[in-house]
Amino acid sequence: MNTEMRTSPRRGIWLGVLLVAFALFTAACSQDTEDATTTTAEAAAVETTEPGAEMPPPFDAGGVKIAVVQNSGAGDYFQQWTNGAKQQADALGIEYTWYDAQADNAKQATDMETAIGSGVVGIIVDHGQTDTMCPLINDALAAGIPVVIYDIAVQDCAPDAVQTQQSDFSLAELSLGQMLEDIGGDQNVGYVNVLGIAPLDRRHTIWEDFKVDSPWDEQFFVGEFTNAVATDNAQLVDAALKANPDVRAIFAPYDELTKGTVSAINDNGLAEDIWAYGIDISNADIEVMTADGSPWKATATTDPNAIGAAVMRTMALELAGQQGPRLVDFPGVLVTQQFLLDNTITNMVELRSAMPELNLATVQSADWIPSIEF
Repeated sequence: MNTEMRTSPRRGIWLGVLLVAFALFTAACSQDTEDATTTTAEAAAVETTEPGAEMPPPFDAGGVKIAVVQNSGAGDYFQQWTNGAKQQADALGIEYTWYDAQADNAKQATDMETAIGSGVVGIIVDHGQTDTMCPLINDALAAGIPVVIYDIAVQDCAPDAVQTQQSDFSLAELSLGQMLEDIGGDQNVGYVNVLGIAPLDRRHTIWEDFKVDSPWDEQFFVGEFTNAVATDNAQLVDAALKANPDVRAIFAPYDELTKGTVSAINDNGLAEDIWAYGIDISNADIEVMTADGSPWKATATTDPNAIGAAVMRTMALELAGQQGPRLVDFPGVLVTQQFLLDNTITNMVELRSAMPELNLATVQSADWIPSIEF
């Protein structure tokens, strides 16, 4: 079992002047035990707290320890999400143990069991299978450990957990709306998705609506979730295109699926004839979208860094007794290939500047929570 623990000193308001010194400080250490690897790394967050804001319990005493039980996939979406969550935790002085099952559902279940027994005061669960994780989430809640979920459907089976998610219905509507505007109705289309994963299931619902309303004729539906999503799905889409080369566009509502789709389109020499539409964005995605002749025309997205930070703030509010709704939706935006090209955007920093609506700093926050910049 591999875990990562990061302990950040609690920073009060009076320590704000030391930010530059802390940002330049990098320390790393490792400790190997039978089950865990512990490391310490550099925090890159820029922090501000409202003047006069007092930290509520339990943050006023320091030493707040939580666990993050993650089930990541390939690609830099998860890297960005993790970066945002860790930076926000550092700014709050939260000590965290990080577990990542890396697309292994059985390992995530074991990680969750370990986290429940580790003495933490809160647990964040990032992605995973509802059937696998819901009983364990309830076990944590029964043990008096608050749980914040990201992108797992648990409202029906674990209503006392706080569920956070991107607004997947609106993200799918944004991307598919652009696809409909670009190609029109009465077209042959392809579809790449993996069902059984909460956000992809929600996006699938909107796809089914668009298929009927457009109407579009779905020529193929392929997809699988692995630890090499783009590579493995490129092979599936390649085979589907060889059997169905007359599709006009393909909807692949997860950026790793989209990258695999784009690769297959390019390999078959069909970039001028078949366009791709996705969800999510990253530096690597921007590079693919803006490449000469790229078939990836649009994506609907949030900023993964901002989402990770907002989920960590939700955990902080829950621990402080200030979290209200049990369901929190994070809004997204549409990013078109043309917008990226017109504004010569090459990375996420430039995109955040051009689209300030990606900044979620005031979402799930309070005057005592330090803000961060990426």
